[in-house]
Amino acid sequence: MELSNIMLRDLPREERPRERMLQYGAQALSHAELLAILLRTGTRSESAIMIAQRILMQSGGLRGLADSGVEELVEIKGVGPAKAVQLRAAIELGRRMVASRLTESVVIRSPRDAAELLTEQLRYLQKEHFVCLFLNTKNVVIAQETLSIGSLNASIVHPREVFRAAIKYSSASIVCAHNHPSGDPAPSPEDIAITKRLVESGQIVGIDVLDHIVVGDGRFVSLKEQGFM
Repeated sequence: MELSNIMLRDLPREERPRERMLQYGAQALSHAELLAILLRTGTRSESAIMIAQRILMQSGGLRGLADSGVEELVEIKGVGPAKAVQLRAAIELGRRMVASRLTESVVIRSPRDAAELLTEQLRYLQKEHFVCLFLNTKNVVIAQETLSIGSLNASIVHPREVFRAAIKYSSASIVCAHNHPSGDPAPSPEDIAITKRLVESGQIVGIDVLDHIVVGDGRFVSLKEQGFM
């Protein structure tokens, strides 16, 4: 039997994903092992881990998987509608768990506070999403809204969209953020230009733009800290 065709049932118990998770915790498992647990079963010719590895490869890693729909997943060999729905449900649940922090009283005291709130929501997206956090006079987040979804390399947002939403939520101030699908959070000239336009517009309507955060893959840049605002 070739190593690549070994089924989970043929592995020693201590090497099976579920047993490893019970013994060592979820953090000890690879991406493929965690996916294999969600898939539960493989096929007659492939183990769940083998299918999980192929899902990651064909999706472009976790970043691509997070953006894959059911229709795309079922095109992968070994993934039927039931498995595709299970994966999408797990991804959506993860997103909602991150977003659920907004039900708490989240206070933005620093760029890191905003980045910690938004990074896991934005880091795996394959298009640029421009998001705003709307704050009250005590810098408590009262709302969050995605105002623009761009192409692979650029998001398009206009100050009137930002401040229309800010006025709707009776915001005292806002924090803007967007992701770079490349994973590199270094601000582009366009990022700097739109930040300056937003700051100027905020001064006119009396709503402060506290920061503009650019989120990469596990990293972020604060345009305020960089001196661009």
